[in-house]
Amino acid sequence: MNYILFGDQTRTRLLPFTFIRPLADVRIGIFTIREKWERYLNKKTSSLTESYLSEKYPLVKEDDNVLINASVFPDKTLVKEIGQLKPNQTLVSGDILIAHRMKAEAIDNLDLDILEAVAPMETQSEIVKVSHLWDMVNLNGQAIKDDFELITKGRKSQKIPEHAKVISPENLFVEEGAVIEMALINASEGPVYIGKDAHIMDGSMIRGPVFIGNGTKIRMGSKIYGDSSIGPLCKIGGEVSASIIFGYSNKAHDGFLGHSVIGEWCNLGADTNTSNLKNNYDEVRLWDYSESSFVNTGQQFCGTFMGDHSKCGINTMFNTGTVIGIYSQVFGSGFMRNFIPSFSWGSVSGFTTVDLEKTVQIAKRVYSRRNMEYTKTDENILRSVFDQTFSFRKV
Repeated sequence: MNYILFGDQTRTRLLPFTFIRPLADVRIGIFTIREKWERYLNKKTSSLTESYLSEKYPLVKEDDNVLINASVFPDKTLVKEIGQLKPNQTLVSGDILIAHRMKAEAIDNLDLDILEAVAPMETQSEIVKVSHLWDMVNLNGQAIKDDFELITKGRKSQKIPEHAKVISPENLFVEEGAVIEMALINASEGPVYIGKDAHIMDGSMIRGPVFIGNGTKIRMGSKIYGDSSIGPLCKIGGEVSASIIFGYSNKAHDGFLGHSVIGEWCNLGADTNTSNLKNNYDEVRLWDYSESSFVNTGQQFCGTFMGDHSKCGINTMFNTGTVIGIYSQVFGSGFMRNFIPSFSWGSVSGFTTVDLEKTVQIAKRVYSRRNMEYTKTDENILRSVFDQTFSFRKV
């Protein structure tokens, strides 16, 4: 059986994080959604995604295929039910399409709306589904706990150094090459996973559930609160609470990040602060790309959602419920506007469009610092999203 992950309307709602990656490659918990499915299925997957992403994330078709909704998290019940699907049969949860088994030739003329009515099997699972940006934050703590069981099952943690203070060490897992200095780790309220070659410096305080990815450095005196996922290969300082920081991004200095999601290759300048609670305690409104407007989240705590390759200068202040697109440069004093489109450059005084050619060169330079190549395919994706997001820069 061949497994293909697709994105439903959630793909648009999770912009800007799905501008340069399929929905399946969004990280919530320890694993990306793709990694979760591949562990449960014990098979590699490909993606049915936007055409401009297909060169980097090619679709793999075989004679017999199961399409799986990448906004739904896997569990044992779903995997069992997917294995029971008959050809041309659909697995649903109410009006939510979870999976569909089909021949390769049918994929070329696929209409997901029609599939919802084809010979459905109703799942017995209480499904977990990400549908909005704020769901990424709300689901992260439990996802860390679930992924922790998957990644540590049948394995033994590296030895915890005696100079580190650990509460509930049975809930701490340390991978090979990780260094823990004189840090305080409290895993009594949730597990803490520290990835390969990570470095937890002196005076750091970590309270689970927390994921620290491979090669990530938690700098001296940092405070990492529960429900946070960081990495791989990040540099983190200051205070982080209930947030997700994708790989290769840095928040290396003091400042508060709360109930927020930061994409890959981002940099937060020293003393950057995010508001995650309004002074009047009202529910937060947040920009929604699918609506092209602000929507009510129903959440009292909601921070900043910064797309890949965006950066901000020192002392930047973000309002409660802020969405920033990809490849943007934000700087200056005062609270920023709540929606900053992709490829924007500026401050509270106003924004202009970045120089696209300079943006490409910066991206190449950033990749080279990690001994990685920013390919022509990456550049083509950048240019495609630049064109797609033109109208938002007029908002």
